[in-house]
Amino acid sequence: MTKRNKIIYWIATVWLSLGMTSTGIVQLIKMDEEVTMMQHLGYPVYILTIIGVWKILGVVAILVPKFPLVKEWAYAGFFFVMSGAVFSHLAVGDGAEEYFGPVLLIVLTVLSWYFRPESRNVRRSL
Repeated sequence: MTKRNKIIYWIATVWLSLGMTSTGIVQLIKMDEEVTMMQHLGYPVYILTIIGVWKILGVVAILVPKFPLVKEWAYAGFFFVMSGAVFSHLAVGDGAEEYFGPVLLIVLTVLSWYFRPESRNVRRSL
């Protein structure tokens, strides 16, 4: 892995981790803004706990060494949750400002996944 790729990986991974951790905590403590947003999108409030827990666990999975298959699942989960957020905002007709956070986290997820080191990658056996 080149030095440039390592730098890209760690910058994307740190920002992704910070974003997922902060939003996960906000969801776990059920801040008023998050509760209002979930109700606006038509989801039950208890989904905040589920998503918050999985975001925190996903961050742990991505940051700890080894367990490449668990990392793949965490990246997939981040992608599904954030793309679901984008489509949920589209479905209710929200403006572009509501898409920025989820789209940024999707970009960071893809960058972190793409530039991850070989030791954090699932080896494909032929």
